[in-house]
Amino acid sequence: MSNKASKTTKRRLRLFTIITLIVFVLFVSNVASLYIQIQNSNQKETELVVELNTLKDKTIYLQNEVKKLSDPDYVAKYAREKYLYSKDGEYTIKLP
Repeated sequence: MSNKASKTTKRRLRLFTIITLIVFVLFVSNVASLYIQIQNSNQKETELVVELNTLKDKTIYLQNEVKKLSDPDYVAKYAREKYLYSKDGEYTIKLP
C-alpha cells in the first residue's frame, strides 16, 4: 500500500509541477507581451511629440505670415520679389 500511495503522490507532484510550469510560462509570456506593448506605446508617444512640436512651429510660422500679409507694403514687396511684378515705369531683371 505504501508503494501505491507513493505512486499516487508522485503523480500528483508531477501534475502540480506541470500545472505550475504552464501557469508560469503563461504569466511570463503575458508580461513580455505587455512590455512590448508599453515599448511600442512609448515609441509612438515620442514620434507624436516630435510631430506636435513640428506642427506648433509651423503654426507659429503661418500666423506670422498672416500678420505680414495683412500689411499692404509687405504684399507689394513680396509680389515684386516672388512673381516679378513691377510698378509703372519699372523694369524687372532677374539675376541668377
